[in-house]
Amino acid sequence: MKSLFVTGTDTGVGKTWITCNLMRQLIEQGLRVVGMKPVASGAVQHEGQLRNEDALQLLATANVEVPYEWVNPYCFAPAIAPHIAAQQAGMPISLDVIKSAYQRLAALADVVVVEGVGGWAVPINTTKTMADIAVMLNMPVIMVVGMRLGCLNHAILTAQSIRSYALTLSAWVANSTEPAMPAWQENIAALKSFIPAPLAAIMPYVSNNTKTSDFHFDFTLLSSRTDNDLLLGK
Repeated sequence: MKSLFVTGTDTGVGKTWITCNLMRQLIEQGLRVVGMKPVASGAVQHEGQLRNEDALQLLATANVEVPYEWVNPYCFAPAIAPHIAAQQAGMPISLDVIKSAYQRLAALADVVVVEGVGGWAVPINTTKTMADIAVMLNMPVIMVVGMRLGCLNHAILTAQSIRSYALTLSAWVANSTEPAMPAWQENIAALKSFIPAPLAAIMPYVSNNTKTSDFHFDFTLLSSRTDNDLLLGK
């Protein structure tokens, strides 16, 4: 397993939180682990450079020291759709730049955990979306489902789209984004029925972004081979 791509059913569903916890668990297994946030919109100036809070969390969680720019090659100040932020900044997002940064990280780490921005199909330029980054890197995907009203539709459509790209949806995580979601168990049961991948972890609701010992991702359920690998006979 060289890489994982963490996507979400929407923005604000806890991708960074889940990604950092995945990284910690992998580090506890004795692996060299780095995180990557290829594109981030919503940043502030820090020592003369734009810095995104999610990317900084990934950088702090890693046990391999790397430059911020490798973790987050594209960082934009306004918290808006990244392709719009890129247009406003006059800085078009290039897949080649992202691939080059990923390769530098992969050369130093056993595992690179890549976190998307927003949902699966968020545009990054006029023709490409976040999905195209996962396709370019041929990564198995972990989907974070924000457990709230509307999650069934968002999760089922996202899972279908991931598979339509010939990528493996290796597992999904149920992240409790509300203190008490109505019919929580019934929603979990429905998602298990419709998502063609195992439920590998349930994140209980907590009121802040602190590490919780209640999170455990079952890596034994995870396949690192993508459907592209299977098509190529790998």
